[in-house]
Amino acid sequence: MQTTSAAQGAGSTELERFIEGMNGLLARELDEPVLLQQVANLLKGLVSRDDWLPEAFARPHPRFYQQYLLHADPLARFSVVSFVWGPGQETPVHDHGVWGAIGMLRGEELSQCWRQVPQGLVMDGPPRRLRTGQTMVLSVAAGDIHQVSNAFEDRVSISIHVYGADIGRQRRHVFDPGTGVAKEFVSGYADVAGWRA
Repeated sequence: MQTTSAAQGAGSTELERFIEGMNGLLARELDEPVLLQQVANLLKGLVSRDDWLPEAFARPHPRFYQQYLLHADPLARFSVVSFVWGPGQETPVHDHGVWGAIGMLRGEELSQCWRQVPQGLVMDGPPRRLRTGQTMVLSVAAGDIHQVSNAFEDRVSISIHVYGADIGRQRRHVFDPGTGVAKEFVSGYADVAGWRA
């Protein structure tokens, strides 16, 4: 199985370094809490500069947020994705089924956590605002249901997400926030002209 990576086509040294760092971390077989902290540290370095993401992976859509694959590990141990948020765009309430980390490259986003209760779903605390250069982690053990949105109504925001699987092929769930009813889905990836995930 060949590696699928935007770094190969774009010559992104920063992304290549990040991928090498991820390979090194995963080879150490760390416990998940330690791994997540290390991934967040590595991701913080990647999003500390905003001069490496190719334009093709930063294009917004007028109606829908875009999920562009930057790298898929050939062993499906992790994937790296750019999320491009048009003004006011948001995800449905969803889960991941695997660990993850988010780094804010450009702009800001809001992450609202939810938790399941016998009656359905309830918001779990206030939304967390992620600003440029900041990171956060996601863990199935700590609660894996959230909704993400662009914090701005008048500009594009871009975040870089790392997941413990090929997230575009991962079976996961969207939830009706009123009833808590879950529906399975597979997200896939947005197409990039001249390069297809």
